Amino acid sequence: MREALAFWVKFGFTSFGGPTAQIAMMHDELVEKKRWISERRFLHALNYCMLLPGPEAQQLATYLGWLMHRTWGGILAGTLFILPSLFILIALSWLYLQYGQTSIVTAIFFGIKPAVTAIVITAVIRIAKRSIDHRALATLAFLSFIAIFVFNLPFPLIIVSAGLFGFWAGQRYPELFSKEHKAHISSQSTHHQSAIIDDHTPPPHHAGFNRGRLIRQITLASLLWFVPMASLVFLLGWKTLYPQLAWFFTKAALLTFGGAYAVLPYVYQGAVENYQWLSASQMIDGLALGETTPGPLIMIVAFVGYLAGHAQDIVLGGMGFWGGVLGACVATWFTFLPSFLFILLGAPLIESTHGNLRFTAPLTAISAAVVGVIANLGVFFAYHVFFPSGIGAGVSWIPLCICVAALIVMIRYQWGVIPTLGLAAVTGLLIAPSGPLFH
Repeated sequence: MREALAFWVKFGFTSFGGPTAQIAMMHDELVEKKRWISERRFLHALNYCMLLPGPEAQQLATYLGWLMHRTWGGILAGTLFILPSLFILIALSWLYLQYGQTSIVTAIFFGIKPAVTAIVITAVIRIAKRSIDHRALATLAFLSFIAIFVFNLPFPLIIVSAGLFGFWAGQRYPELFSKEHKAHISSQSTHHQSAIIDDHTPPPHHAGFNRGRLIRQITLASLLWFVPMASLVFLLGWKTLYPQLAWFFTKAALLTFGGAYAVLPYVYQGAVENYQWLSASQMIDGLALGETTPGPLIMIVAFVGYLAGHAQDIVLGGMGFWGGVLGACVATWFTFLPSFLFILLGAPLIESTHGNLRFTAPLTAISAAVVGVIANLGVFFAYHVFFPSGIGAGVSWIPLCICVAALIVMIRYQWGVIPTLGLAAVTGLLIAPSGPLFH
């Protein structure tokens, strides 16, 4: 347990590069080097986490921690993945609001924003390759894009509709969903020395189904959600900011299938358009900050919560900082609490549902629909970056060229997120009209 905790602490501070890179890091350390878990058991856990709403990398860390060291092992693994990025994003959010309008920071974000657009486009391509292997699923992705882009339908409605379609199609056309869900990582070698938890190792005692434990965990999780929510409502009132943040991010955690990038369209639609907690430009900046910090990409919710709480605190006559901290903590708590519950409750049952089309077909359809929703997010980012003054004012060619260059280095030359954003930031400093080199 001590050795595992040391690994999870290190992982929390070094897990840059988004969910794919983070899952690859876990695979390299736990499967290839330490041999704590076998390839097949790792992929089996990953397939389950990919079907859940919420951040798949954080859920996989929780699952593996739980498998090795029971409930507390899962809680500690998942929490240590989150905490470093929460503290870092609170600090970066404060710096962003204090110094974000200086010429140097403005120039850096001038270069980073087009690169972020390219990252979202790359994510669409990657998720599409993983989720869509049939014309029917491609059609579903296209229809979900039209539903949100043209008709501005609510994200939850699109997800529920896709799930219902998947349930029906799974019974009527099972061949669409009969393949095993693709994994992020393919097995590169079949000749490994035995792992501590190997392919044929019997499940640990705690991994079996226990009705009493299930009831206790549901009760505890309900209290961990209800007590903070009730306290916020009692102290501040239901229509105030913090209860609304808690309720909004609870829905985000339960409805956003497809990983971290699937959360972003829902957060944008709610935080920017409906609640107006932050602007479209700030949303892009928040994604850039999230991409450059360790931990789950979904931690952009801490940035959203901080900006909303900061503004609320200033209105109430405070300094802004502690209101922002409370907003970031509320957003993080209610976003990640369901993820722990999904693992601790669902992992013991996963063997009985693995390969069951009644369970997997709706989630496969949802994953396809998410591709269309994330494509809409890419269009949204591209519009605000390439047409900052509206379509009538014409395209901004420099950001467009930066975006194309970022796409080339990521797709053609397999650059990671951090080097791409670093190059974009330097480019912004060199060529941004507001940059320090022009003054």
